[in-house]
Amino acid sequence: MPSNPIIVQKYGGVCLETPARIRAAASSVADLHGRGHRVVAIVSAMGKTTDELVRMAYQVSPHPNRRELDMLLTTGERISMSLMSMALSDLGVPAISFTGSQAGVMTDGSHSSARILDVRPIRVREELDRGRIVVLAGFQGVNPLTKEITTLGRGGSDTTAVAMAAALKAECCEIIKEVDGVCSADPRIVADAKPLRQLDFASLSEMCFWGAKVLHFRSVELAHSQNVPLVLRKWGRRATQHASDEGGRRHGERKSPGRQLDGSH
Repeated sequence: MPSNPIIVQKYGGVCLETPARIRAAASSVADLHGRGHRVVAIVSAMGKTTDELVRMAYQVSPHPNRRELDMLLTTGERISMSLMSMALSDLGVPAISFTGSQAGVMTDGSHSSARILDVRPIRVREELDRGRIVVLAGFQGVNPLTKEITTLGRGGSDTTAVAMAAALKAECCEIIKEVDGVCSADPRIVADAKPLRQLDFASLSEMCFWGAKVLHFRSVELAHSQNVPLVLRKWGRRATQHASDEGGRRHGERKSPGRQLDGSH
């Protein structure tokens, strides 16, 4: 098992919005594990949980303390990770859940919009080598100086997944969402928008920077700088969309080692 390839998968909130969907996601993760892969599953909060938590915070206080808001919002992903791990165990698959801090996601001290400075996945590697699936709460980390819990802002679970894939030198990072990858235009506005099956990182980064919501801009920049093969997959489908570098490098291929992980991506 220690020599088997690692795949990092990230499941968005819509994929996890009900217990039935969590069980379905767990079944998919278990299938990948059964085919010989070591798997790290990054999870978002269920459905609209984060929005509901933000709404409650502002009902309590018109100006919520940013530190306490981070403490509140991280509970959404903790619910998802625990339920996913329970579902995997019920399928007879060994699994363990970790918060961002337990998984070694180190950030700066900016509450609500922290940047990842380093990833030290010591416990994650140990559990993968024991044959367990690791279920990790996305969107969160810890500042190593203050020991305070932080959140990465909207789309932060995408960034968590890419950062963890880079640290573990994973075979690829799969972003599993409710939409069918990136389209040539917003399909809600342009009727004949077409899915783009392969994109170079520069094009994908520019699209996300200017508002394409399928991926967080920071996660694309990080995938590019760290040479992480990035795959977008619609929930329930095996069809994939690959992001490659300017030379047309496809899913599963790597260039020479990239720059150190830092807080600018």
